[in-house]
Amino acid sequence: MTWTHIARTAAAGAVGLLAVGLLAGGAGAQSRQPGLHLDVDEVRAIAGRVTAGRSLQPAAWPHGARVAVMISFDVDNHTTTIVRNAAPSIGALSQGEYGARVGLQRVVDLMDRHAIPASFFIPAMSLVLHPEMVEVIQASGRHEFGVHGWIHELNSALDAETEREFVRRATDYLEEATGRRPVGYRAPSWDFSPNTLDIIRGLGFLYDSSLMADDRPYELLQHGEPTGIVELPVEWILDDAPLLNPRGASYTPPRELLQVYIDEFDKAYEEGTMFLLTTHPHIIGHRSRMVILEELIEHVKARGDVWFATHEQVARYVKAQAGL
Repeated sequence: MTWTHIARTAAAGAVGLLAVGLLAGGAGAQSRQPGLHLDVDEVRAIAGRVTAGRSLQPAAWPHGARVAVMISFDVDNHTTTIVRNAAPSIGALSQGEYGARVGLQRVVDLMDRHAIPASFFIPAMSLVLHPEMVEVIQASGRHEFGVHGWIHELNSALDAETEREFVRRATDYLEEATGRRPVGYRAPSWDFSPNTLDIIRGLGFLYDSSLMADDRPYELLQHGEPTGIVELPVEWILDDAPLLNPRGASYTPPRELLQVYIDEFDKAYEEGTMFLLTTHPHIIGHRSRMVILEELIEHVKARGDVWFATHEQVARYVKAQAGL
């Protein structure tokens, strides 16, 4: 008996035991696991739609830096409340308005005080509601605008043509509002659908920043084939939204979250890779939470050999270094 045969027999036995357990648990247990009855080829096809290709970690960062640091802001404001509720709460809308009225200026002032470039991913409707945000972000001439959907829609709930139309419309609007066509895309809620990669390739985007397969930049593969699209990976533990929600199950006090970010940066520095942080002006922009950004920046700058860059700058650099 070969090892292959033994492995297949063991796998078949495990599936059989699982099926017995599910039958005992009733139809409800099975309905919560729609992938249970897929065959191997179907599993491979699903897992292989969009995957991580070769690492784009460069041999060295510009100016002899040890680590690349990207600070990004998702300027969602009202949009998540409006898109997900037929009758949005006035209180929730006011929380979003805080981002445009107070939070954005606070985070931009902090970045500019330290002369740090940042990337701002904005649902187009956020700018429609508050067009004054363009001038706030553009004033220093160092920040980047990126596409973050039309109204923070969930891509996986849309058909391909509808998703494509929203991305195209959002991209066109940001170009009109800012005077420059954006080259970076971040899926709203990082909800990257089976159609998203086709759409952003077709629209000529340089990079995406929605996926989580590495701590380093990498090239996206589509059905196993290289695309030339740079992925600048994110992570929920480096996002303020789930961890600073006082009504959520995972609320983290600001100073405890600061320690998470510091530990993540220190390890990125040790590895010589990259550190990418995602926050939201309507969340991080509150006074007690700004401490996180203020102290994190002081900690990072104390290292000295750090390259602060926009997502676009990093994507262009690693793409050139890799010869894509």
